[in-house]
Amino acid sequence: MNLEQRLERLEALEAIRQLKHRYLNACDLKDVEAIRACFAGGEVLIDYGPLGVFRDREPFLALYQELACVPRVIDLHHAANPEIELEDADNASARWALHYQNRDGETGATRQLGGFYQDRYQRLDGQWRIVETIFRGHFEVARDGSS
Repeated sequence: MNLEQRLERLEALEAIRQLKHRYLNACDLKDVEAIRACFAGGEVLIDYGPLGVFRDREPFLALYQELACVPRVIDLHHAANPEIELEDADNASARWALHYQNRDGETGATRQLGGFYQDRYQRLDGQWRIVETIFRGHFEVARDGSS
């Protein structure tokens, strides 16, 4: 691999990291347009287990707005330990560990969730986009607001 190829590889890896972090920050900020921009248009796969499986970003965004875009919902998404695999110049996959915290600002109820994202990305018109994201939780702790 020559220097130019190595540089292109590093730039692609960083762009994918930035994309995932932009998505998670947009979720915490309730920025629906920024979330939309993280996904490819047309057919995608968003599989969030009990929350649903979506083949298009719009039904997912509608559910997200209903569940999360209310003042009492406070979310924190922290992804770490990325394992990003560049398959070719325009396709990649990655596994990310997620630690998620949620607080209901009215009741004080809290929830913590940990698990893994398995994602696929494509470079479309020069920009990396999520084309597939599957999340599977492996632990959850919930506490009602009474304690």
